Amino acid sequence: MKIIFYDNNIVVVNKPGGLLSVPGRGPDKQDCVVSRVRRLFPDIIDQPAVHRLDMYTSGIMVLARTKESQRLLSMQFEQRIPNKKYMSILDGIVTKKEGRIELPFRLDPHNRPYQIYDPIHGKKGVTIWRRIAIEKQCTRIEFQPLTGRTHQLRLHAAHELGLNTPIVGDILYGRGHEGDQMMLHASSLTIRHPLSGKSLTFCSKVPF
Repeated sequence: MKIIFYDNNIVVVNKPGGLLSVPGRGPDKQDCVVSRVRRLFPDIIDQPAVHRLDMYTSGIMVLARTKESQRLLSMQFEQRIPNKKYMSILDGIVTKKEGRIELPFRLDPHNRPYQIYDPIHGKKGVTIWRRIAIEKQCTRIEFQPLTGRTHQLRLHAAHELGLNTPIVGDILYGRGHEGDQMMLHASSLTIRHPLSGKSLTFCSKVPF
């Protein structure tokens, strides 16, 4: 894990794929972004995470160092103010050049953490996407999620009502296997600084 930026209010990291964002249940799930940041910044608040990346997703993640910063950053994410961009490689050819996906989905309580399409009880996820390139039998896609639902981009890529082409390495919705690198990277995040209100953009080089 690499620290990209920090001041008295926020810490921005580049999270590697395979690392949890926050602690899970059990002693084997305590290594995460929050615990590593806490070792580097002992004065940080108990709940610094204001958003999360899936365990297998790599890239930019911001944490709050103070309660006030946590409150203000959380409000930004609730109001969908941050601009988030992800780069991904999908396991197949996407023929369209760009589009917008709106799909409602929810947790399958009998198969956690799997999410399922549910037009009645699901919460709508919205994603704007554009095709960057065709690479052999795969497609490089830039995603811009407008909402922050669990597994949103993974579902929008894989579901037949989305792109019908799962992310390479996705073990839940695609053909990936345990230990594979999932080709989904949070490459850019723009937020307002919680103290100054200044717009800040953080970028991370795509590792694939």
